[in-house]
Amino acid sequence: MRVESSVASESARWRVGFVLAFTLLQSVKLGLAMRLAPFVDEAFYWQESRHLAWGYSDLPPLTAWLIRLGETVTGQHGVLAMRWPFLLLGAALPWLVVVYARSLFGARAGWQAGLWCLALPLAGTLGLLALPDVPLTFAFMLAVLGLSAAMARDRWRDWLLLGLALALAWMTHYRAGMLVLAGAVLLVATPRGRTLWRRPGLWLAFGMMLAGMLPMLASNLSMHGAGLEFQLVQRNPWRFHADALVQPLEQALVCTPLLYGLLLWAAWRSMLRAREGAAGDWDLVAVLAWTFLGGYFLFGLFADDTHFRVHWPLPGYLPLLAVLPVLIREHRPASPAWKGLVIATAALAALFQVAIVAWLGMTTVPGAANWLHRSKAYPAQFIGWRESGNRVRSLLRQSAPGTVLVADNFEMAAELDFQLDGSRPVYVLDSPLNVKHGRRAQLHVWRLDGASLRRLHAGAPMLLVVEESRLAEREQPLVLGASCRRIIDPKRVGDLAFGLGRKRVAFYEGTVPRKLLPQHDRDACPIWMHAYHTRQAAELGRVRAPVRHSREAGATGP
Repeated sequence: MRVESSVASESARWRVGFVLAFTLLQSVKLGLAMRLAPFVDEAFYWQESRHLAWGYSDLPPLTAWLIRLGETVTGQHGVLAMRWPFLLLGAALPWLVVVYARSLFGARAGWQAGLWCLALPLAGTLGLLALPDVPLTFAFMLAVLGLSAAMARDRWRDWLLLGLALALAWMTHYRAGMLVLAGAVLLVATPRGRTLWRRPGLWLAFGMMLAGMLPMLASNLSMHGAGLEFQLVQRNPWRFHADALVQPLEQALVCTPLLYGLLLWAAWRSMLRAREGAAGDWDLVAVLAWTFLGGYFLFGLFADDTHFRVHWPLPGYLPLLAVLPVLIREHRPASPAWKGLVIATAALAALFQVAIVAWLGMTTVPGAANWLHRSKAYPAQFIGWRESGNRVRSLLRQSAPGTVLVADNFEMAAELDFQLDGSRPVYVLDSPLNVKHGRRAQLHVWRLDGASLRRLHAGAPMLLVVEESRLAEREQPLVLGASCRRIIDPKRVGDLAFGLGRKRVAFYEGTVPRKLLPQHDRDACPIWMHAYHTRQAAELGRVRAPVRHSREAGATGP
């Protein structure tokens, strides 16, 4: 009885610790979600939510649907209205890890696993932004819970949960394919997995998964395969690039080195337990971990090398968090050095989590982000939204009737559209960014691309907003130098600079041409020349708060 009472008391202490840490982290995330400017992808997903469809050129529909749900329920437009469904899903993730670990090893291990989930930077901050990785990761853990229970008890409700999770994953992102691959490895390579082929519930789950794929297939049919083309062809070179060999180092940095090493150790120990035939989910944990971690490493050697992808392996870490407390407790339990290593691992992860939150918090404090202006960590995509929107409103009030608002790329257009609450269309000039991020086909469907602008508004006055600093330096001469083909007689009417020139936005008035104008020497294009000279000044440290030529009296960059 004393042993049971001691275990229960210890479990209660871990529960209190988890609840306190969970409450603190979620409170901070809520505060940030209310103040943090939208990430550019968030703004584009918000645009998609204003055009509900079965899918889009970059993603299946669930992310846009959740954003639409958020604003519909709150009845207002804003960052919190957009984000609250994702905050809830992100907040549910550590609880799902708790439930899974508890089902395997009991309450104490469950609460400890939940604390590891809160400490893992990739998982702890999930849900702060309205991004597809939130419902995708949530669906993954639902699938783990459903499959684990179905393998153990073969109940219909568990197979239904698995099927629902797989359907949600396919309605969220094409990366649901990695979850299917992990399931296929389990069904083929493990003894327990091979027995599942004879269970009717497995085929029910497959049928539900296929139903979840229907929106994605329907949208690809309507857009001539634009989504599949982007995900499988446009964004992937499909040739070996050695720079991707640094992926383990990237993962060590974003997970923190000690926790990353501990998770790899847990994956190795899980594989050994599975080979020994140990009872429990060791085979499931090992297959999921090694398929996601190894699969994305191999895939990354030949695939996308230009987009941010360090978050891709996150689902593979979550089952490891569930078994980590037991493996830690069983390995050298009396060793002070081992205990010290575990404590140091948790402390470093928590400190990194605090650093991420502090970095994001700096973007919400006026002027604080300027402290990072010389660093690659400068949060350019979170800065300047309000100022750009206010400047556009002011310029439009002074513009001729019928002025068309145009941005030089889809990111700037999404930023302005969000700030203006969709009150007017924002057209987008042709840009390599539109292609790189798979948005060109979607802009064409919405009739907001450059060709639609010229066809619908030829001869109309035009306000062009150019984010000069968004393109890579090597791309700026070609792209900005050709921008004068898309506007007649551009005249600069204002500009803004942030972070001593790390982010620069310029505003031009002109006329929409009927067709692309003849190509001239790029040095004769004022849009390119202004961007060039401003960049040179910024690199010399001379761009701080420059007075600009603008019709707004006394207008200055912030």
